[in-house]
Amino acid sequence: MGPRYLNPQVEVDESARRLRVRFVLEDLPAGRASAGRLLLGWQLYDPDTGLFLAEGPWQPLAVSASAAGRAEQTVEILLPREKGRYDVYISPLEEDAGWYYQRGRPFLLVEAVVEAGRAALAGLRKTTVRRLIWRKRLRSLDKAFTLPALTVWRHRSLIGSMVRRDMAARYRGSVGDLLWSVLNPVLLMLTYYFVFGIVLQTRFGADPSRAGFALYFLAGMLPWLPFAEAVGRSPAIVVEHRNFVKKLVFPIEILPVNLAVGGLVTQALALAVYLVFLLASRGSVPPAALWLPALIVPQFLFTLGLSWFLAALGVYVRDLGQLIGYLLTLWFFLTPICYPETALPAAALPLLAKNPIFVLVQGFRAVLLEGVPPPASPLGKLWLLSIAVCLVGHAWFYKLRKSFADVI
Repeated sequence: MGPRYLNPQVEVDESARRLRVRFVLEDLPAGRASAGRLLLGWQLYDPDTGLFLAEGPWQPLAVSASAAGRAEQTVEILLPREKGRYDVYISPLEEDAGWYYQRGRPFLLVEAVVEAGRAALAGLRKTTVRRLIWRKRLRSLDKAFTLPALTVWRHRSLIGSMVRRDMAARYRGSVGDLLWSVLNPVLLMLTYYFVFGIVLQTRFGADPSRAGFALYFLAGMLPWLPFAEAVGRSPAIVVEHRNFVKKLVFPIEILPVNLAVGGLVTQALALAVYLVFLLASRGSVPPAALWLPALIVPQFLFTLGLSWFLAALGVYVRDLGQLIGYLLTLWFFLTPICYPETALPAAALPLLAKNPIFVLVQGFRAVLLEGVPPPASPLGKLWLLSIAVCLVGHAWFYKLRKSFADVI
């Protein structure tokens, strides 16, 4: 239980940034009020960070002699000049026991906005600290689910422009120019094909031909290429664009998105080359290839979530790029891309099969080479994992980005 706030009203002097709050308090401890031990005050907070900003003067509660436990009160609040949103907590307090609202009692919350040196009222309500905490948690949960998608959608034009510029800058001045966007993944895949298919004579399933090995190997490389490209570059992406962090009002959360989208462009070019090879080798592309979007979407979400996470962490751990390079090499060889699944130790297969890239490799081979949909259970788990990684990665980046400028 605690004091009740009746008929709260707010007058706003916009140009002076002054609020005058009038209300009636009931159910006060009459003995303490009459003894002058019960006071009234207000504190100013930043609603976004919960940071304490200022405190107003304490004033004795004007308790009516004819109505014990009842006080009519007026509080004047001067808001800062700085633009922003502000929360004002109005609550009784005792010098020897502290603020009522900090002990879980109800208080009066005034929400205000200052813009261009003028104040405006945004809200007025009675609440408690516990309700505010739950409200903040629910709002954070809502943001966690909607903000990643809104980030991509709101800045889609900028993302497209930066991806095009990044790809053009990578090969500017070279003879092949943008043709290297196709040649690089093709040459990489040919190198692995020569080592595993020709030198080591690795084969897949019942197809002993080199063409069969090439098809299975390249199908496994299709999801790996965009993943490794984006994740490998993500630890250094914020540091590379430090000018955007320090000097410009720029949505830096799109930097990892650019990497993930750039990886998709690389994958699209490699997929086009692969489909031509598949058509030449087998004479047709199976209808099950229509399942590819069901694999590419969770692949993108998983890549994007890891890129957000590593991009934020890379600001603080500058050696992360070298470590990720090693981990990606290990990840590649633990995934049956260059060799069949049967080559894995039987005891380790249940654990290694939980690798999300393993599921993607299986799925690409199923739809492109075996003409069947990807296995339902692993695909469903991949979707859930990818969404979770994307949400957690964005939340991690969003939480740390405020201190990037101080570190860089």
